[in-house]
Amino acid sequence: MASSFETLISERKYPFLFALFVLLLCGSILVFTNRFSSLSLSDLERSQQISSRIPKSSAPTVTDEMIENQDRRDDSIPAPTDLIDWKFCKFAGAVDYIPCLDNWRAIKELKSRKRMEHRERHCPNPSLRCLVPLPIGYRFPVPWPKSRDMIWFDNVPHPKLVEYKKDQNWVQKIGDYLNFPGGGTQFKEGVTSYIQFIERILPSIEWGKHTRVILDVGCGVASFGGYLMEKDVLTMSFAPKDEHEAQIQFALERGIPAFLSVIGTQKLTFPDNVYDAVHCARCRVHWDADGGMPLLELNRILRPGGYFIWSATPVYRDDSRDQSVWNAMVTFTESICWKMVVKTVDSNGIGVVIYQKPVSNSCYRERKVEEPTLCDKISVRRTSWYVQLDSCLPQIPEVYSDPGNNWPKPWPERLNSKPSSFSIEPYSGYSEEDFYEDTKNWSTLVSDTYFHSFAINWTTIRNVMDMNAAYGGFAAALLKEPLWVLNTVPVNGPDTLPVIFDRGLIGIYHDWCEPFNTYPRTYDLLHSSFLFGNLSQRCDIMDVVVEMDRILRPGGWVLLQDTIPMIERLHPIMRSLHWDTTLHKQQFLVCRKGLWRPAKGGSES
Repeated sequence: MASSFETLISERKYPFLFALFVLLLCGSILVFTNRFSSLSLSDLERSQQISSRIPKSSAPTVTDEMIENQDRRDDSIPAPTDLIDWKFCKFAGAVDYIPCLDNWRAIKELKSRKRMEHRERHCPNPSLRCLVPLPIGYRFPVPWPKSRDMIWFDNVPHPKLVEYKKDQNWVQKIGDYLNFPGGGTQFKEGVTSYIQFIERILPSIEWGKHTRVILDVGCGVASFGGYLMEKDVLTMSFAPKDEHEAQIQFALERGIPAFLSVIGTQKLTFPDNVYDAVHCARCRVHWDADGGMPLLELNRILRPGGYFIWSATPVYRDDSRDQSVWNAMVTFTESICWKMVVKTVDSNGIGVVIYQKPVSNSCYRERKVEEPTLCDKISVRRTSWYVQLDSCLPQIPEVYSDPGNNWPKPWPERLNSKPSSFSIEPYSGYSEEDFYEDTKNWSTLVSDTYFHSFAINWTTIRNVMDMNAAYGGFAAALLKEPLWVLNTVPVNGPDTLPVIFDRGLIGIYHDWCEPFNTYPRTYDLLHSSFLFGNLSQRCDIMDVVVEMDRILRPGGWVLLQDTIPMIERLHPIMRSLHWDTTLHKQQFLVCRKGLWRPAKGGSES
């Protein structure tokens, strides 16, 4: 007769069956008492050690064995990882897929490409719910500041610029690395010498004090912005995704702020009057084209009293083509009241001209010919998201005519000073008091919770995105860390982006119901605070998480503050991606992306 359960216990027969029963019982208790799969802080610290190693020539590449080990660790956590059947993106170029710039079906249907329409955003609808693969031989990125000068070739395996720009010192391939010696088409003696030259010919520019936030148009590999960081200058570098293969991808892998865009038919995704300076070194933009609309766009985003620094062949060459461009530039800059403050050449014969935007409308009113015409104040739209370029000249807000208001306070004082944006017009839904309270709250939250409760080694974090930045308080609280923050302001919420620029920080407009204009694997940390409640009303949050996975580096982090109901909706999606997750204080979901990718052979979904 078979032994009863009681007999098995009393006589201690079949001890392995008894042990198995106890294990099953304990496992059941854990499943029903833990709503979230959590790692201990020590577990997170151990996982962080992988990405905090300084890469050397023997640094680990992502291998099948590492992915296998990652899977085993995830499977040991009592939470589902197989709720969604994820598939690889399976098409040419999937490793570097940028959804809104690689929508070839939409691009083929364009009626014209004359004004760079094919370089603008054309988002797929619906979005592809597939995961981009890793490049073969991918390694954890070289840490900052070493990364400014060298990155792993296998992470961005694009050799075209090495050959194409070999005589201009943009980039060199040396062994396993891509090296960036700080050269450029206009930087014959290196970018450091070029930056010093600009300050010598225009001392009032005062890098890092008077001039804090600048835009670099057609930036190449962004060495200009990378080296300006030494002078406490934040540079937003941008270029289109064009034949200069992967130049923005190189910049972001180096740890330099950069994004993909073009001055084509639509406004850049920035507010009016925010950049202290705009720079263009051989950026290949025809500024006087289409009635001067490209230059009018720079004028729109340039702060009154700000500088446009232009280094290009029309400035210093005498051939008929260059002189024709120069004459057109002289005529148009005079028509918009830009003052030429410097025109000179350096020791290598490279010319630079620097213009200054006026601080009032008086010159506009005194023009003999009112061309371009002044924009109607009523028609001006602040949030520039899918907005066509203007052919009119924006009027300068009267507040800038006051010498006390026409420029922010010197850096770093401007970070916590009253933003001049509050004096221009009343903002709906927030106030000056909100600004100071927000700054104080983020300072406390970051120092007390983010730095001490989360197992993140902040010294290993470089590229950070705040997905709904409000006043930029999160970025301000991280100022002393060796990182930079792209402050993203959702287009359907309060327009706080002018305030962010007034503080001396950088940001951009975006709608998170659409993919972002960046390459895969470009950010170390994504941060959001109560973003998803609004998003869930307008789009599927699964698509947002897929986009977060696309732009987040392996080993990267997500810090998400939201309500428990929203976290409960997001958590299964993030766990299905095999992210490690921890819940803190019933409002912070901390996630770490691992090395997992779907099994090979999957199809697009």
